[in-house]
Amino acid sequence: MQILLVEDDKALADGLLYALSEQGLVVNHLNQGRLAISAVENVMPDMLILDLGLPDMDGIEVLKSVRKLSADLPILLLTARATIEDKVIGLDQGADDYLAKPFDVAELLARIRTFERRASSFKHATLTLGNVTLDPAGHKVYVDGNSISLSRREYMLLKMLLENVDRVQTKDSIETKMYSWGEEVASNTVEVHIHHLRKKLPAGFITTLRGIGYIINSS
Repeated sequence: MQILLVEDDKALADGLLYALSEQGLVVNHLNQGRLAISAVENVMPDMLILDLGLPDMDGIEVLKSVRKLSADLPILLLTARATIEDKVIGLDQGADDYLAKPFDVAELLARIRTFERRASSFKHATLTLGNVTLDPAGHKVYVDGNSISLSRREYMLLKMLLENVDRVQTKDSIETKMYSWGEEVASNTVEVHIHHLRKKLPAGFITTLRGIGYIINSS
C-alpha cells in the first residue's frame, strides 16, 4: 500500500515515516498542500493522510482539490482543530475519517488497516488466473492449490501484475508503486524480483517485453 503523507511538522512526519515503514507500508512525504495536489495528479497513491494545518494553503482546500481528481481515494485527516464543526466540515468535504492530534500511532495503524479492508471489499476476494490464486485478505498466493512463500516485495509485484492483466507495467511504474521517494533502488531490483517470482510460478506466467516492462496475459 502506497501512502502519501502531507504534514508540515517535521518531527511528527519523521516519526510517522519510520513507524509506517516498519509496518511494510510505502510512504511518501510532502509538507505543502500545492505539492500534494500536484503529486496526486501525477501518481495516484493508495491513501492520503492529510494535515489540515499546512503552511501554504488550508488543508480543506487541498481536500477539495484532491476530491476533484479522485472520488475514491481514501483520505484520512490529521487535525489539531478540536471542534466538532471543524471535523464535520472535513467529512462533508469528502474526507473518509479523521484523527485528532495528539494521537497514538497504534490508532493510526488501525485506521489504515480499516481502509485496506474497505478497499479490498471493492475488489474480488481473490485474484485467480489459471492455476495461480492471490488472496488479498490473507496475503497468500497459491499455485495448484498449494501455498507458496513470497517476500513482501514479491507479493506486491505479483498483485500489481494480476490487477493489471493484459496491461503492461513498465519498470518505472513498478518502482514508483513499490518504493518510497528517495529510497535507494538498485538498477536491477525489479528484474531480481521478477526472477525470483518466475521460479515460484508456472513457466511463462510473466512475460517480459524487452525495453518496455512486464505483463501477465489472460490467455
